[in-house]
Amino acid sequence: MILAALLATASFDWFAYKGADPVDRAVTPAAGEYRNPILQGFYPDPSITRVGADYYLVNSTFGWFPGIPVWHSRDLVTWRQIGNAIDRPDQLDFGRIWLSNGVYAPAIEHHAGTFYILNTCVECGGNFLITAQNPAGPWSDPIWLPDLKGGIDPSLFFDDDGSAWIVNNGPPVGKPRYDGHRAIWAQRFDPIAKRTFGPRTVLVDGGVDPASRPIWIEGPHVIRKQGWYYLICAEGGTAINHSQVVLRARRPDGPYEAGPNPILTQRDLPADRAHPVTSAGHADFTTTPDGRWWATFLAVRPYHGDFYNTGRETFLLPVDWSGEWPRVLPPRTPIPLALPRPALPRDSRPAAPTSGAFAWREDFDRPTLGPEWMMMRNPRERWFDLAVKPGALTLKLRAVGLGDNGNPSFFARRQQHAHATVTTRVRLNAARGQAGLAALQNDDHWFAIAVARQDGRSVVRLLRRGGPKEPATGALVAQAPLPAGRAVELRAVAEGARYRFSYAIRPGQWRALGGEQDGALLSTAKAGGFVGAVFGPFATEKM
Repeated sequence: MILAALLATASFDWFAYKGADPVDRAVTPAAGEYRNPILQGFYPDPSITRVGADYYLVNSTFGWFPGIPVWHSRDLVTWRQIGNAIDRPDQLDFGRIWLSNGVYAPAIEHHAGTFYILNTCVECGGNFLITAQNPAGPWSDPIWLPDLKGGIDPSLFFDDDGSAWIVNNGPPVGKPRYDGHRAIWAQRFDPIAKRTFGPRTVLVDGGVDPASRPIWIEGPHVIRKQGWYYLICAEGGTAINHSQVVLRARRPDGPYEAGPNPILTQRDLPADRAHPVTSAGHADFTTTPDGRWWATFLAVRPYHGDFYNTGRETFLLPVDWSGEWPRVLPPRTPIPLALPRPALPRDSRPAAPTSGAFAWREDFDRPTLGPEWMMMRNPRERWFDLAVKPGALTLKLRAVGLGDNGNPSFFARRQQHAHATVTTRVRLNAARGQAGLAALQNDDHWFAIAVARQDGRSVVRLLRRGGPKEPATGALVAQAPLPAGRAVELRAVAEGARYRFSYAIRPGQWRALGGEQDGALLSTAKAGGFVGAVFGPFATEKM
């Protein structure tokens, strides 16, 4: 459906991103090495499965749509996004939920020709299962799992005899003893009927050392190896005390004993180390055909203290099984940023870069946007078009803005470096409204540089929203007059906590607008939640 020509619209000719961090110059992988993280930017809670020589990985997306990116690789280092598991507006309803609610911690599994993703839609339905024959999709509508009520982070384990179990985080039996007291539960699963059955069993109450009052045992996965069932879980919360722990039993439903823990953390390292990686945990394991084990997990790269705008990212490390228990890293060991690649044939197919210094450009010359683009919550109307003006993205100006907890006319891609430059060119085709470039963490925390028109005047404006108490339309930081009817180039530059915005009436002749801005308002430390910052084109009739 093409947007009617008489509608108030904005058109964007292209959108370009370039990023490079200081660590990209300090750490250079040698031949035969790869760089961590393998997926930079807001790609948290990785879960992985192997099918023959192919690997598939999924991440959390919370209230963004489409949700749950699905990745494919053949060497564990080069990844291509092949789709999104939640790509139809009627699969889930994100409504007006907080952007850090929605789809949490998906877990992907494959068995007997069927792919499964288990997930939790926080504040929009609870725990559910979706299936597909092809991991690129289509994925089924959600199949709800009511027995898991009150829980999160379900994952699926198929035993060698074909029996299946779901493990998940849930409330403990009785009243919690302290804030953050949770439990890990197990229950049988019928893959034919696609439902849980039988008794629910507590595998872990609180954590691996209950006397220490551990918080937020979550993200469980069961692995079978040499007659033992190993249960790996995240523990300690998702901030700097995050970690990965392990327990084992002779049966899937326990009883489980704790091993030497944690098997992965960065909380035992000095805060002033160079190029720190923190908050590591939420791991999943996979194997290579030669029997070696690897772990995907999340961690963050702060630019100062505990400040980071890029969200939680996906890392890859080998798993050491030289003893009876797995270990991802010895104590007090920084996560390696360059290390030998897995012993797998290098995947030489073309792929968009996901790690290190890189650049990309979107010319809007394809019939659809790539799977990397996303929007805030589900769309309920068609407000974008790639055909009405070939070679441009056209957005409809609507009465919903960036701060309205809705679904604004805004497409976004992740900020993947602390140091990044983003540019676009926009033409506003409306008597009133604005359109431009946004840098956003959630509805309450964003910047926007926009071409605006009101009362016959054209201006370029810089807006800022630094919290829920500020106007939903943002506070005006600065503005400058523009000639009417001209396409205008817009630019945002991020340098850690420093963000700068500029515009150009003639290509390349940049003029600063608003001076240096405190970009820490886009960090998790200031904005809260579990998402990362994004950049993208937007349009709204609100001023």
